[in-house]
Amino acid sequence: MIYAGIDAGSRAIKIVLMDADKLEIVGKGITDQGVEQDKLASELFDRVLKYGGVKRQDVATIVATGYGRNAVSFADTTITEITCHAVGVHHLVPEAMTVVDIGGQDSKLIRLDAFGRVRDFAMNDRCAAGTGRFLEVVAQRLDVELESLGSMAARCRHPAAISSMCVVFAETEIIGLLVSGTAREDIVAGVQAAIAKRIIAMAGRNVELPIIFTGGVAMITGMDAALETALGKSVTISPDPQMTGALGAAILASNRKLKT
Repeated sequence: MIYAGIDAGSRAIKIVLMDADKLEIVGKGITDQGVEQDKLASELFDRVLKYGGVKRQDVATIVATGYGRNAVSFADTTITEITCHAVGVHHLVPEAMTVVDIGGQDSKLIRLDAFGRVRDFAMNDRCAAGTGRFLEVVAQRLDVELESLGSMAARCRHPAAISSMCVVFAETEIIGLLVSGTAREDIVAGVQAAIAKRIIAMAGRNVELPIIFTGGVAMITGMDAALETALGKSVTISPDPQMTGALGAAILASNRKLKT
């Protein structure tokens, strides 16, 4: 039987098709988020189905998760991204105890038990300072591609101190640093460190190993190292980190309790 997970995030829509009998991914895809979320999700779903050689009627259950999950009209049910990320990470890294997920508009720290169940979590969805949006603002201000920020940070000599915990004020601070002659590489490294510190502040107490890093920001080179520095512990980037939530949703879709 084929099951589908749709992660309608704030910046991108991700879809995973899973063969529950073989526990294999038979199709996956990603597209930019937009105003017509349901239409974009449906079009992506059709493309992923075609790629996987699967017909819509062959999909037993569809679970939607993420920021825009309620906009996916063709989903059978919705499940929070906290639960889906936990399930996805546990499937990929069964020994994981902590999940750090940094997306476009929010960031989450999820603590798991030995069975991969959510023990508790902390979430930042009211401020962009600890999210991918901060990096987007920096890229725009420095007039560089978002994907190039990692390589820039790697050339840093002295990371700039970014004290503001609000993106609006931090942007003003960055302008001041540029005017004062601070290297762009040092500014990027400073922003990465500021995001990591925001995650630490959100954690509130000891973070257990192994720590798995998910979300689109995990794909920015250097962010895992920034987290490691702030935490003082090793951080492992999840395989295909943007797809973790959709994977978890597909796995949950295969749960027989969801069948009607």
